[in-house]
Amino acid sequence: MQCPMRAVRHGMQTDRRTRARELAIQGLYQLDVQGPDLLERLGEFFREADCDDFVRKLASDWTKGTWKNLAQCDELIAASAIKWQFKRLAPVDKSILRLAVYQLKFCSDIPPKVVINEAIELAKKFSSSKASGFVNGVLDAVLKKHVPRDL
Repeated sequence: MQCPMRAVRHGMQTDRRTRARELAIQGLYQLDVQGPDLLERLGEFFREADCDDFVRKLASDWTKGTWKNLAQCDELIAASAIKWQFKRLAPVDKSILRLAVYQLKFCSDIPPKVVINEAIELAKKFSSSKASGFVNGVLDAVLKKHVPRDL
């Protein structure tokens, strides 16, 4: 099997953790649209999408961790997405927010500023032009109200 071409941004190779986030939101999107039965087959998707074992494992861990804590993540998003009904959010925006909230809440090794900045970049890359501001606002509210941590 030939390795897929590594994502390139502004002439530079994408960071491995950034690439894992990209795969994780794609996995979360698929789970949201196709249902939880897909969870068993996500490894196949990650293997086809990237040849780096570190990237695949991280994407898998983050996707499974987010999905396992989905109700808690969704509750925090809904409480912080003022003026927006959770069920009306675009699936890609939900996937970005879910991963970021999971990382804010459960991944203490990742600085909150990094989580939020990465989520904003994912929104710019995968969603609408206004999504990055929305994602920033929701995550800032989640961080301030619901995730007591040192910055």
